[in-house]
Amino acid sequence: MSGLDVAATDLEQAHARLVAELREHALVIGRVTLTSGAEADYYVDAKRAILRPRGFAALALLVAAQARAWEATAVGGMTMGADPVACAALARAGGWGHGEGGKAFFVRKEAKTHGLQRRVEGPLLDDGDRCVIVEDVTTTGGSALAAIAALQEEGRTICGVVTVLDRLAGAAEAIEAAAGAPYRALSTIDDVYPDRPDRGGAPA
Repeated sequence: MSGLDVAATDLEQAHARLVAELREHALVIGRVTLTSGAEADYYVDAKRAILRPRGFAALALLVAAQARAWEATAVGGMTMGADPVACAALARAGGWGHGEGGKAFFVRKEAKTHGLQRRVEGPLLDDGDRCVIVEDVTTTGGSALAAIAALQEEGRTICGVVTVLDRLAGAAEAIEAAAGAPYRALSTIDDVYPDRPDRGGAPA
């Protein structure tokens, strides 16, 4: 089955598999410091789930379907949180992008000072590309916002932003405002840790 003929039931099953994999492999209970600097009583290391066959396959179907819905031609974001998500989209690139499929790209924190001195790595993006920004876990949205800014500096068109898991800390509005495009979470912390102690409030 290609990305062109994915049924709603297949997407629902992929979502259920992704959530199950995140719950089993990615959820860590205990005091941790998040990328944003905030402290929390739990952590979701999404790479532990999406870099396994079942998690990767479910993610590939979901992110590729969203890329196609937004008529995207390129998928990527800040390395390294975006790397497995972009590669998963590329694994099902027959259903989105131009011709033989789309492109994946990675955004460095800073441009290299040697070689080609690029900040956005991968196939060259052009004026006709429609880019989806991706990341693995969203708390404040800092990584997505940095990737958005990097692409905007290069004059690229952003057609949407996708995260594997949203911690529901209020990042969605800021991301949509910065991107000028829709934001979608493939799962949320409510799906993966419904009984967490801070449900209904900010991460604690």
